[in-house]
Amino acid sequence: MVGFLFAICYNAPMAKNHYKGSLSGSVNHDTFFTRKHIHDRDIESHLVRINHEFEEGFEFLTKYPRSVTIFGSSMLAPDSPMCKSAESLAQAIVKDLKYAVITGGGPGIMEASSKGAKEAGGQSVGLNISLPHEHGANGYTTDHMKFAYFFSRKTMLTFAAEAYVFFPGGFGTFDELFSILTLIQTGKIPHVPVILFGSDFWNPIITSLNDMMLKKYQTIDPGDFDLCEITDSLDRAVEIVREAPVSEWWRVIN
Repeated sequence: MVGFLFAICYNAPMAKNHYKGSLSGSVNHDTFFTRKHIHDRDIESHLVRINHEFEEGFEFLTKYPRSVTIFGSSMLAPDSPMCKSAESLAQAIVKDLKYAVITGGGPGIMEASSKGAKEAGGQSVGLNISLPHEHGANGYTTDHMKFAYFFSRKTMLTFAAEAYVFFPGGFGTFDELFSILTLIQTGKIPHVPVILFGSDFWNPIITSLNDMMLKKYQTIDPGDFDLCEITDSLDRAVEIVREAPVSEWWRVIN
């Protein structure tokens, strides 16, 4: 586990004042964790923060045993069609299913989803991180947690939800999508519903993956496309979530 953390956190910035405990070591809270720290054996304070962030994150999520995580671009305008759809879907999830809606807590699709959940009287949870263009949780979360490391935040966003909904997005959205698909593909988690909302955006991408990865290079199996479903229907998205069993796989995760 430690080796894995080293491999992915070397460029993760530390968030100021995130850790409330007493930390040893000489690393400043605002510096980057780089390979130099590892070679210089200047890692202890980072490992304490990493461990704390995972412990705090898992404890935070115990408050929300039934949830749907919604992903998507932070750059879409609030009045864009996709943001309006995200808002409506979040409203339906909390009103019809009584599930919490979890997002990255930022603007765009995340804010629209948070708004829909909160204004419908539901639980709107934000797991945010400090970025140059995102400095805090949006104004529509009913509860939130701030992360210093991308990988710990990503773990919490993808942990034990009843379903994952992906609206159009950029590199971050694709990172999260392919991570979840890989976990399902490799049997690390059960076939949790993965909903790709917006056929104009997702169909060309799936077509390209089919042409290149399946037909030309045979790097995936035909059945891998069954791991997700594309839809433009809010009713269909809610139906998929409703039919999904409440997640229990995390109790026996390997």
